[in-house]
Amino acid sequence: MTRPILAQINLAALRANLQVARERAPGAQVLAVVKANAYGHGLMRVLPALADADGLALLELDAAVALREHHYARRILLLEGFFGTGELPEIAARRLAVVVHHSEQVRMLETTSLARPLEVFIKVNTGMNRLGFKPDQVHDIAERLSRASSVAALRLMTHLARADEDDGVQEQLQAFEHACSGLSYPRSVANSAGVIKFATVGGDYVRPGIMLYGSSPFPYDTADMLGLKAVMTLRSELIAVQDLKANDSVGYGGGYTAARAHRVGVIACGYADGYSRHAPNGTPVLVCGKKVRTAGRVSMDLMTVDLSEVPEAGIGSPAVLWGEGLSVDDVAAAASTVGYELLCAVTTRVPFVTTEVGSVDIEL
Repeated sequence: MTRPILAQINLAALRANLQVARERAPGAQVLAVVKANAYGHGLMRVLPALADADGLALLELDAAVALREHHYARRILLLEGFFGTGELPEIAARRLAVVVHHSEQVRMLETTSLARPLEVFIKVNTGMNRLGFKPDQVHDIAERLSRASSVAALRLMTHLARADEDDGVQEQLQAFEHACSGLSYPRSVANSAGVIKFATVGGDYVRPGIMLYGSSPFPYDTADMLGLKAVMTLRSELIAVQDLKANDSVGYGGGYTAARAHRVGVIACGYADGYSRHAPNGTPVLVCGKKVRTAGRVSMDLMTVDLSEVPEAGIGSPAVLWGEGLSVDDVAAAASTVGYELLCAVTTRVPFVTTEVGSVDIEL
Protein backbone atom coordinates (compact mmCIF):
# COMPACT_ATOMS: atom_id res chain seq x y z
CA MET A 1 0.00 0.00 0.00
CA THR A 2 1.37 3.40 -1.04
CA ARG A 3 0.17 6.58 0.62
CA PRO A 4 -1.22 8.84 -2.14
CA ILE A 5 1.21 11.76 -2.05
CA LEU A 6 4.15 12.64 -4.26
CA ALA A 7 6.22 15.55 -5.49
CA GLN A 8 6.41 15.76 -9.27
CA ILE A 9 9.54 17.48 -10.67
CA ASN A 10 9.10 18.84 -14.19
CA LEU A 11 12.56 19.10 -15.78
CA ALA A 12 11.13 20.74 -18.91
CA ALA A 13 9.87 23.60 -16.73
CA LEU A 14 13.29 23.99 -15.12
CA ARG A 15 14.96 24.18 -18.53
CA ALA A 16 12.45 26.81 -19.60
CA ASN A 17 13.07 28.89 -16.47
CA LEU A 18 16.83 28.71 -17.04
CA GLN A 19 16.24 30.00 -20.56
CA VAL A 20 14.26 32.92 -19.10
CA ALA A 21 17.27 33.77 -16.93
CA ARG A 22 19.57 33.66 -19.97
CA GLU A 23 17.27 35.90 -21.97
CA ARG A 24 16.97 38.38 -19.09
CA ALA A 25 20.76 38.58 -18.65
CA PRO A 26 22.20 38.53 -22.16
CA GLY A 27 25.96 38.16 -22.27
CA ALA A 28 26.33 37.16 -18.62
CA GLN A 29 27.44 33.75 -17.44
CA VAL A 30 24.70 31.95 -15.51
CA LEU A 31 25.59 30.21 -12.25
CA ALA A 32 22.47 28.27 -11.28
CA VAL A 33 21.96 28.28 -7.52
CA VAL A 34 21.34 24.75 -6.24
CA LYS A 35 21.88 25.17 -2.50
CA ALA A 36 19.68 23.30 -0.02
CA ASN A 37 19.44 20.27 -2.31
CA ALA A 38 18.33 22.46 -5.22
CA TYR A 39 15.73 24.25 -3.09
CA GLY A 40 14.28 20.92 -2.02
CA HIS A 41 13.93 19.55 -5.57
CA GLY A 42 16.88 17.14 -5.38
CA LEU A 43 20.28 18.22 -6.69
CA MET A 44 21.10 15.14 -8.73
CA ARG A 45 17.48 14.88 -9.82
CA VAL A 46 17.50 18.32 -11.47
CA LEU A 47 21.09 18.30 -12.72
CA PRO A 48 20.20 17.16 -16.27
CA ALA A 49 17.92 20.18 -16.68
CA LEU A 50 20.77 22.57 -15.81
CA ALA A 51 23.11 21.44 -18.57
CA ASP A 52 22.84 24.85 -20.23
CA ALA A 53 24.07 26.72 -17.13
CA ASP A 54 27.67 27.93 -17.11
CA GLY A 55 28.11 26.61 -13.60
CA LEU A 56 26.45 25.97 -10.26
CA ALA A 57 26.47 27.73 -6.90
CA LEU A 58 25.78 26.15 -3.52
CA LEU A 59 26.91 26.09 0.11
CA GLU A 60 27.60 22.47 0.88
CA LEU A 61 31.07 21.06 0.25
CA ASP A 62 29.80 17.48 0.31
CA ALA A 63 27.29 18.30 -2.42
CA ALA A 64 30.01 19.94 -4.51
CA VAL A 65 32.19 16.85 -4.12
CA ALA A 66 29.25 14.66 -5.15
CA LEU A 67 28.80 16.77 -8.29
CA ARG A 68 32.43 16.28 -9.25
CA GLU A 69 32.15 12.55 -8.64
CA HIS A 70 29.08 12.67 -10.88
CA HIS A 71 31.45 14.09 -13.56
CA TYR A 72 30.12 17.63 -13.46
CA ALA A 73 33.02 19.60 -14.99
CA ARG A 74 31.89 23.24 -15.02
CA ARG A 75 32.45 25.90 -12.37
CA ILE A 76 31.07 25.17 -8.90
CA LEU A 77 31.02 28.13 -6.52
CA LEU A 78 30.84 27.66 -2.74
CA LEU A 79 28.72 30.63 -1.68
CA GLU A 80 29.93 30.71 1.91
CA GLY A 81 33.44 29.66 1.03
CA PHE A 82 35.26 27.45 3.52
CA PHE A 83 35.25 27.18 7.30
CA GLY A 84 38.73 25.87 8.05
CA THR A 85 42.09 25.23 6.44
CA GLY A 86 41.38 21.50 6.52
CA GLU A 87 38.83 21.96 3.73
CA LEU A 88 41.18 23.77 1.35
CA PRO A 89 43.06 20.76 -0.07
CA GLU A 90 39.77 19.07 -0.98
CA ILE A 91 38.42 22.30 -2.47
CA ALA A 92 41.56 22.66 -4.56
CA ALA A 93 41.57 19.03 -5.66
CA ARG A 94 37.91 19.30 -6.74
CA ARG A 95 38.55 22.58 -8.63
CA LEU A 96 35.94 24.51 -6.68
CA ALA A 97 35.63 28.29 -6.61
CA VAL A 98 35.09 29.96 -3.23
CA VAL A 99 33.53 33.10 -1.85
CA VAL A 100 35.70 34.89 0.70
CA HIS A 101 33.78 37.13 3.07
CA HIS A 102 35.88 37.66 6.21
CA SER A 103 39.50 38.35 7.10
CA GLU A 104 40.12 34.94 8.68
CA GLN A 105 39.46 33.29 5.34
CA VAL A 106 41.97 35.67 3.77
CA ARG A 107 44.55 34.72 6.39
CA MET A 108 43.95 31.02 5.76
CA LEU A 109 44.54 31.49 2.04
CA GLU A 110 47.68 33.50 2.70
CA THR A 111 49.18 30.84 4.95
CA THR A 112 48.12 27.66 3.13
CA SER A 113 50.04 26.08 0.27
CA LEU A 114 47.79 24.36 -2.27
CA ALA A 115 48.61 22.05 -5.16
CA ARG A 116 46.07 23.92 -7.27
CA PRO A 117 45.34 27.61 -6.58
CA LEU A 118 41.71 28.71 -6.27
CA GLU A 119 39.31 31.01 -8.05
CA VAL A 120 38.15 33.45 -5.34
CA PHE A 121 35.07 35.68 -5.28
CA ILE A 122 35.52 38.60 -2.87
CA LYS A 123 32.16 39.37 -1.27
CA VAL A 124 31.36 43.02 -0.64
CA ASN A 125 28.85 44.01 2.04
CA THR A 126 26.81 46.73 0.35
CA GLY A 127 23.97 46.85 2.86
CA MET A 128 22.74 43.30 3.49
CA ASN A 129 24.94 43.23 6.62
CA ARG A 130 25.21 39.46 6.75
CA LEU A 131 28.42 38.43 4.99
CA GLY A 132 31.10 40.42 3.22
CA PHE A 133 33.79 43.05 3.59
CA LYS A 134 32.95 46.68 4.13
CA PRO A 135 33.46 48.74 0.97
CA ASP A 136 36.53 50.52 2.33
CA GLN A 137 38.25 47.17 2.94
CA VAL A 138 37.89 45.77 -0.56
CA HIS A 139 41.01 47.24 -2.18
CA ASP A 140 43.24 45.99 0.63
CA ILE A 141 41.65 42.52 0.56
CA ALA A 142 42.05 42.31 -3.22
CA GLU A 143 45.72 43.31 -2.97
CA ARG A 144 46.43 40.72 -0.28
CA LEU A 145 44.70 37.94 -2.17
CA SER A 146 46.38 38.86 -5.45
CA ARG A 147 49.72 38.18 -3.76
CA ALA A 148 48.66 34.84 -2.22
CA SER A 149 50.09 31.79 -3.96
CA SER A 150 46.90 29.87 -3.20
CA VAL A 151 44.80 32.26 -5.34
CA ALA A 152 44.64 31.85 -9.12
CA ALA A 153 41.99 34.42 -10.04
CA LEU A 154 39.87 37.06 -8.35
CA ARG A 155 36.25 38.09 -8.87
CA LEU A 156 34.08 40.64 -7.06
CA MET A 157 30.54 40.01 -5.86
CA THR A 158 27.75 41.30 -3.66
CA HIS A 159 24.24 40.22 -2.72
CA LEU A 160 21.21 42.45 -3.25
CA ALA A 161 19.04 42.79 -0.17
CA ARG A 162 16.13 44.71 -1.70
CA ALA A 163 16.18 43.96 -5.41
CA ASP A 164 12.53 42.92 -5.16
CA GLU A 165 11.58 46.55 -4.39
CA ASP A 166 11.08 49.21 -7.04
CA ASP A 167 13.92 51.40 -5.78
CA GLY A 168 15.85 48.69 -3.94
CA VAL A 169 19.07 48.41 -5.97
CA GLN A 170 20.48 51.86 -6.56
CA GLU A 171 22.02 52.42 -3.14
CA GLN A 172 23.68 49.01 -3.10
CA LEU A 173 24.91 49.33 -6.67
CA GLN A 174 26.47 52.69 -5.86
CA ALA A 175 28.19 51.22 -2.81
CA PHE A 176 29.46 48.30 -4.86
CA GLU A 177 30.75 50.57 -7.60
CA HIS A 178 32.55 52.73 -5.05
CA ALA A 179 34.09 49.68 -3.36
CA CYS A 180 35.28 48.20 -6.65
CA SER A 181 36.42 51.42 -8.33
CA GLY A 182 39.73 50.86 -10.09
CA LEU A 183 39.54 47.07 -9.80
CA SER A 184 39.15 45.36 -13.16
CA TYR A 185 38.09 41.94 -11.90
CA PRO A 186 34.86 40.39 -13.26
CA ARG A 187 31.76 41.01 -11.15
CA SER A 188 28.75 39.05 -9.93
CA VAL A 189 25.78 41.01 -8.61
CA ALA A 190 22.41 39.67 -9.68
CA ASN A 191 20.29 37.18 -7.73
CA SER A 192 16.90 36.17 -9.19
CA ALA A 193 15.39 39.62 -8.67
CA GLY A 194 18.58 41.17 -10.04
CA VAL A 195 18.40 38.96 -13.13
CA ILE A 196 14.95 40.35 -13.90
CA LYS A 197 16.43 43.85 -13.47
CA PHE A 198 19.65 42.98 -15.28
CA ALA A 199 19.57 46.06 -17.50
CA THR A 200 20.02 48.10 -14.31
CA VAL A 201 22.09 45.67 -12.26
CA GLY A 202 24.52 44.26 -14.82
CA GLY A 203 27.50 42.04 -14.01
CA ASP A 204 29.57 39.31 -15.65
CA TYR A 205 28.02 36.44 -13.69
CA VAL A 206 24.41 36.13 -12.53
CA ARG A 207 23.18 33.79 -9.80
CA PRO A 208 19.51 32.91 -10.39
CA GLY A 209 17.98 30.83 -7.63
CA ILE A 210 14.29 30.83 -6.80
CA MET A 211 13.24 31.86 -10.31
CA LEU A 212 14.70 28.62 -11.71
CA TYR A 213 12.17 26.65 -9.67
CA GLY A 214 9.18 28.65 -10.89
CA SER A 215 8.67 31.02 -7.97
CA SER A 216 8.66 34.79 -8.32
CA PRO A 217 11.28 36.84 -6.44
CA PHE A 218 8.84 39.76 -6.34
CA PRO A 219 5.82 40.31 -4.08
CA TYR A 220 3.52 41.54 -6.84
CA ASP A 221 4.88 40.23 -10.15
CA THR A 222 3.67 36.65 -10.34
CA ALA A 223 5.61 33.76 -11.80
CA ASP A 224 3.19 33.73 -14.74
CA MET A 225 3.86 37.40 -15.37
CA LEU A 226 7.59 36.66 -15.49
CA GLY A 227 7.16 33.68 -17.80
CA LEU A 228 8.21 31.17 -15.13
CA LYS A 229 6.82 27.64 -14.84
CA ALA A 230 6.31 25.59 -11.69
CA VAL A 231 8.94 22.86 -11.37
CA MET A 232 7.62 21.08 -8.27
CA THR A 233 3.99 20.01 -8.02
CA LEU A 234 2.99 18.51 -4.68
CA ARG A 235 0.13 16.09 -5.41
CA SER A 236 -2.16 14.01 -3.24
CA GLU A 237 -5.72 12.69 -3.09
CA LEU A 238 -8.85 12.83 -0.99
CA ILE A 239 -8.83 9.82 1.31
CA ALA A 240 -12.09 10.63 3.14
CA VAL A 241 -15.16 12.87 2.83
CA GLN A 242 -17.25 14.13 5.75
CA ASP A 243 -20.73 15.68 5.71
CA LEU A 244 -20.94 18.61 8.12
CA LYS A 245 -24.03 20.15 9.63
CA ALA A 246 -24.17 23.81 10.57
CA ASN A 247 -22.00 24.47 13.65
CA ASP A 248 -19.97 21.26 13.24
CA SER A 249 -16.26 21.84 13.75
CA VAL A 250 -13.25 20.31 12.01
CA GLY A 251 -9.84 19.26 13.25
CA TYR A 252 -7.76 19.90 16.34
CA GLY A 253 -9.08 22.71 18.49
CA GLY A 254 -12.17 23.04 16.33
CA GLY A 255 -10.33 25.57 14.20
CA TYR A 256 -13.07 25.62 11.59
CA THR A 257 -16.81 25.74 12.27
CA ALA A 258 -19.30 25.18 9.48
CA ALA A 259 -21.70 28.09 8.98
CA ARG A 260 -23.96 25.79 6.96
CA ALA A 261 -24.23 22.18 5.93
CA HIS A 262 -21.55 21.16 3.42
CA ARG A 263 -18.95 18.51 2.67
CA VAL A 264 -15.27 18.55 3.51
CA GLY A 265 -12.55 16.41 2.00
CA VAL A 266 -9.57 14.97 3.86
CA ILE A 267 -6.26 15.07 1.95
CA ALA A 268 -3.27 12.83 2.66
CA CYS A 269 -0.82 15.65 3.38
CA GLY A 270 0.28 17.34 6.58
CA TYR A 271 3.14 19.16 8.21
CA ALA A 272 5.19 15.94 8.43
CA ASP A 273 5.18 16.02 4.62
CA GLY A 274 6.39 19.63 4.57
CA TYR A 275 3.11 21.50 4.27
CA SER A 276 2.97 24.53 6.56
CA ARG A 277 1.22 23.94 9.87
CA HIS A 278 0.62 27.69 9.96
CA ALA A 279 -1.54 27.69 6.83
CA PRO A 280 -4.84 29.21 8.02
CA ASN A 281 -8.41 28.48 7.02
CA GLY A 282 -8.89 29.58 3.43
CA THR A 283 -5.45 28.60 2.09
CA PRO A 284 -5.93 27.61 -1.57
CA VAL A 285 -5.78 24.00 -2.78
CA LEU A 286 -6.81 22.48 -6.11
CA VAL A 287 -9.24 19.55 -6.03
CA CYS A 288 -10.30 18.08 -9.38
CA GLY A 289 -8.54 21.06 -10.94
CA LYS A 290 -10.77 23.58 -9.12
CA LYS A 291 -9.67 25.96 -6.41
CA VAL A 292 -10.99 25.15 -2.94
CA ARG A 293 -9.98 26.36 0.53
CA THR A 294 -8.61 24.67 3.60
CA ALA A 295 -10.96 24.20 6.53
CA GLY A 296 -9.42 23.48 9.90
CA ARG A 297 -5.93 23.11 11.31
CA VAL A 298 -3.27 21.30 9.31
CA SER A 299 -2.23 18.20 11.27
CA MET A 300 0.81 15.96 11.01
CA ASP A 301 -0.54 13.72 8.26
CA LEU A 302 -3.82 15.24 7.07
CA MET A 303 -5.51 18.44 6.00
CA THR A 304 -9.13 19.23 5.27
CA VAL A 305 -10.73 21.32 2.53
CA ASP A 306 -14.19 22.72 1.88
CA LEU A 307 -15.73 20.85 -1.09
CA SER A 308 -18.67 23.21 -1.63
CA GLU A 309 -17.33 24.27 -5.04
CA VAL A 310 -16.49 20.73 -6.17
CA PRO A 311 -19.66 18.62 -5.85
CA GLU A 312 -18.12 15.90 -8.02
CA ALA A 313 -15.21 15.31 -5.63
CA GLY A 314 -15.00 12.08 -3.67
CA ILE A 315 -12.51 9.61 -2.27
CA GLY A 316 -9.62 9.31 -4.72
CA SER A 317 -10.13 12.75 -6.28
CA PRO A 318 -6.81 14.42 -7.13
CA ALA A 319 -5.47 17.34 -5.10
CA VAL A 320 -2.66 19.77 -5.89
CA LEU A 321 -1.17 21.46 -2.84
CA TRP A 322 1.04 23.70 -4.97
CA GLY A 323 2.65 23.68 -8.38
CA GLU A 324 0.92 23.17 -11.70
CA GLY A 325 -2.20 25.34 -11.68
CA LEU A 326 -1.54 26.76 -8.20
CA SER A 327 1.57 28.84 -7.56
CA VAL A 328 3.58 27.98 -4.47
CA ASP A 329 3.74 31.74 -3.94
CA ASP A 330 -0.03 31.91 -3.43
CA VAL A 331 0.09 29.14 -0.84
CA ALA A 332 3.07 30.76 0.88
CA ALA A 333 1.36 34.15 1.03
CA ALA A 334 -1.67 32.60 2.70
CA ALA A 335 0.61 30.90 5.24
CA SER A 336 2.60 34.11 5.92
CA THR A 337 5.82 32.65 4.57
CA VAL A 338 7.69 32.47 1.26
CA GLY A 339 7.78 29.89 -1.49
CA TYR A 340 11.43 29.15 -0.70
CA GLU A 341 10.47 27.71 2.68
CA LEU A 342 7.69 25.50 1.38
CA LEU A 343 9.81 24.05 -1.42
CA CYS A 344 12.75 23.36 0.88
CA ALA A 345 10.53 21.83 3.57
CA VAL A 346 9.16 18.82 1.65
CA THR A 347 10.26 15.86 3.73
CA THR A 348 11.92 12.58 2.83
CA ARG A 349 8.78 10.54 3.35
CA VAL A 350 7.27 12.16 0.24
CA PRO A 351 8.17 10.18 -2.91
CA PHE A 352 9.57 12.20 -5.81
CA VAL A 353 8.96 11.49 -9.49
CA THR A 354 10.60 13.23 -12.44
CA THR A 355 8.91 14.14 -15.72
CA GLU A 356 10.16 15.73 -18.92
CA VAL A 357 6.86 17.26 -20.00
CA GLY A 358 4.17 19.53 -18.64
CA SER A 359 0.89 18.11 -17.43
CA VAL A 360 0.95 14.33 -17.06
CA ASP A 361 -1.32 11.72 -15.53
CA ILE A 362 0.45 10.08 -12.59
CA GLU A 363 -0.85 7.08 -10.75
CA LEU A 364 -0.67 7.95 -7.05
